[in-house]
Amino acid sequence: MTPVSNGDVGIPPSLEWKFSQVFGERAAGEEVQEVDIISAIEFDKTGEHLATGDRGGRVVLFERTDGKDHTIRKDLEKKDYLVSRQPEFRYKTEFQSHEPEFDYLKSLEIEEKINKVRWCQTANGALFLLSTNDKTVKYWKVQEKKIKKICEMNIDSPDTASNGRSAGQNGAASDFVFPPGGFPSLRLPLVVVLNIVGHETNLVPRCRRVYAHAHDYHINSISNNSDGETFISADDLRINLWNLEICNQSFNIVDVKPVNMEDLTEVITSAEFHPTHCNTLAYSSSKGTIRLIDMRQSALCDTHAKIFEEHDTSGSRSFFTEIIASISDIKFGNDGRHILSRDYMTLKLWDLNMESSPVATFQVHEYLRPKLCDLYENDSIFDKFECCISGDGLRVATGSYSNLFRVFGCVPGSTEARTLEASKNPSRRQVQTPSKPSRSFTNLARSRRRGAENLNGDANGGSYDFSTKLLHLAWHPTSNALACAAANSLYMYNADDTPPE
Repeated sequence: MTPVSNGDVGIPPSLEWKFSQVFGERAAGEEVQEVDIISAIEFDKTGEHLATGDRGGRVVLFERTDGKDHTIRKDLEKKDYLVSRQPEFRYKTEFQSHEPEFDYLKSLEIEEKINKVRWCQTANGALFLLSTNDKTVKYWKVQEKKIKKICEMNIDSPDTASNGRSAGQNGAASDFVFPPGGFPSLRLPLVVVLNIVGHETNLVPRCRRVYAHAHDYHINSISNNSDGETFISADDLRINLWNLEICNQSFNIVDVKPVNMEDLTEVITSAEFHPTHCNTLAYSSSKGTIRLIDMRQSALCDTHAKIFEEHDTSGSRSFFTEIIASISDIKFGNDGRHILSRDYMTLKLWDLNMESSPVATFQVHEYLRPKLCDLYENDSIFDKFECCISGDGLRVATGSYSNLFRVFGCVPGSTEARTLEASKNPSRRQVQTPSKPSRSFTNLARSRRRGAENLNGDANGGSYDFSTKLLHLAWHPTSNALACAAANSLYMYNADDTPPE
């Protein structure tokens, strides 16, 4: 992202978002099964593939189709209009990544729910990705196996086939007989790829590695390194470094567990590698801080290279101040210069060269501040919303309640702030039928207090559906396109770079 300083010069126009596609759309009043709710979503670096994970332990892959028509360049040059290249996707395959397990030593049930999905580097036409539940990370390879068949042989004529049948009826040991005089020439069988629409290839997923027994607490993040050889997995108290080819050994690089657990004051909430510097990674905490560490300094990164923290100068602290300050997600920008963080109420954009305060703060749902007590009572205040940043670094996005999501322009001087709904008509808010509220697992960052299960309105008659929340979304790496997960439905939206006339 290139900051602009000369007034309004260079500020991109606001985008007009349009509905593109939906997968898994449910009918009005249809009950959503818990196992079908999407819990993770991720584009690969090229934008050609999209992966989602759900609470049933399944990973579903989609592939881009709009760029596969192979139009001749000369034909494109003859046209007097631009050819739209907005991403369009189709279902590719799915597989069962995780199964429910039981830890007999700790008497603990391990859910099959997919917490994160991350794409790895492709090789030889095969797709590679990491997926994790609460305890175990798996490394998957998805490869196309071409279906072949024998289409030509010396005995493919009707006469020969007839002779074969009669010979079989006469009790001959062979299924066919040679024609009188034999075959004029020897022709080997011809094996070709089966060319039937929808059956050209058979996608075969295979689990190559299982990285288990390395976390005592629930895994909240996995992140690939830019070196293509290593990745990290993070839980509430530790971050481990793995080699993709070694599954029985990992290195603990961050450990915030105190000697006495009663002294525990914060936990790790998210972690991510720098997009280009393989020695640098960042992790966020429940106290609202982001720490940048350099793995070259020491084997155990007890000390951070930088810490990003916004100090509260207002002096108005309350019971909820620390709870809503907890960061639920962080993302590096493609430029490697900026970090985007999401806490309960805001999005914050940080410059790696300025630790004292964010360069921009975006209010996501400030109208909920008077309702924090109710949000605490029904556990909504502990919801973990994800965030994403566009490939060009000009915009950021995150989700909210009632299946709403927000898009902000982050160039200095930009006033772009859109509120959209995950539906076929994103510009118009629609009241949706509340589904059964989901309860996430208890961890160290959550309070033990429990209260009302649902909250659907306020004293002024405003309707806020806290059971329909848009937690997961991803921005296409090269286009202005968003993928949003609303319960079991995957919605795709795109926007043109040029403003409408």
